[in-house]
Amino acid sequence: MIAAHRFHIRPLKKTDLESVRLFTDQEIGAGYYSAQELNDIFERSQKKEIMCSFVLESEEDQRILGVRISYPPGNWNHGKGQGLKPDLWPHPLNETAYFQSLFLASEVQAQGWGGKLSLKALEALKKAGAQGVVCHAWKESPNNSSIRYLKKIGFQTIAEHKEYWKEVDYRCPRCGNPPCLCTAEEMYLDLEGKL
Repeated sequence: MIAAHRFHIRPLKKTDLESVRLFTDQEIGAGYYSAQELNDIFERSQKKEIMCSFVLESEEDQRILGVRISYPPGNWNHGKGQGLKPDLWPHPLNETAYFQSLFLASEVQAQGWGGKLSLKALEALKKAGAQGVVCHAWKESPNNSSIRYLKKIGFQTIAEHKEYWKEVDYRCPRCGNPPCLCTAEEMYLDLEGKL
């Protein structure tokens, strides 16, 4: 475990994209994000000159050790996998932001960085006009960490989607080979009166 004072959270920059691709290949599975997809992510992460995606960076060597990818309302209409239940949300799609992905290097897991990255993104999303945020949490995450940290910051389960990432062509760290057969919990955070 590394001391917390050696890291900082900052907005995603265009120059980070190749480092983010290499980081996600290592942490979640080769090919989860392509270079072209990350360019699209960078563009869709911004609204009103507000960047809504963030990285956790080592101050010592500027290594990326975490990433929270988030889309403001109007810049997305589906997640990476299959399944969305907007009829169950308290706010319509055009007022709802999306938490696309959160990945942390093993050396910084279980230290609160996922929550800190997400809270930073929530502040930016609210400034960009979001009334709520939806996400797809990885149900099979180690120790149920995805769902646990999201519930801790106020997200509530809306629906469950079996084999959510089945159409994503990458090597899932849990399943081993494509297709990924993991389950996603669709979760929602109502931002009215929060933050």
